[in-house]
Amino acid sequence: MKILYLVRHAKSSWDHPELGDAQRPLNKRGKIDAPMMGKLLASKGENPELIISSHAKRAFSTAKRIAGELEYPAKNIIVNEDLYMADSDDFYKIIDKVPDNINRLMLFSHNYGITYFANHISCADIDNIPTCGIVRVDFETKKWKEIKNTKGKLNFFEYPKKYKTGTEAI
Repeated sequence: MKILYLVRHAKSSWDHPELGDAQRPLNKRGKIDAPMMGKLLASKGENPELIISSHAKRAFSTAKRIAGELEYPAKNIIVNEDLYMADSDDFYKIIDKVPDNINRLMLFSHNYGITYFANHISCADIDNIPTCGIVRVDFETKKWKEIKNTKGKLNFFEYPKKYKTGTEAI
């Protein structure tokens, strides 16, 4: 079985309009949400074997914070510029290159591509993966290249607001 986690970056800051889009950092909420979601994954026993992130500062910062909660070394996160504003073809190209001895892959990317791809590969009907949202899709296959020819099963769809009342996490 192959397990794919698709993670949208946490909430980013718009405080510095002079920054290019890829350079926008996380805002306060993003810095809180990312480790919270990492703790949630850890509590579920989720443990990716490989993490690949968009080069955008907000995506990579999200990846590092979640990885830290999963005890995945930040130095092992692979940065791939093709995950920045990726479409389905970009996701498939990246996934196709993952060695088949890796069974649990986590990708950090952006909307709208990540929501579209999650729906496309799983026949889910997710309107929008919100910031720091995480989708897990399971595939009954042994090779990553085979996911193009099959539909995965949506295992879960988690996002920060499911676990918050007001501004405090439950």
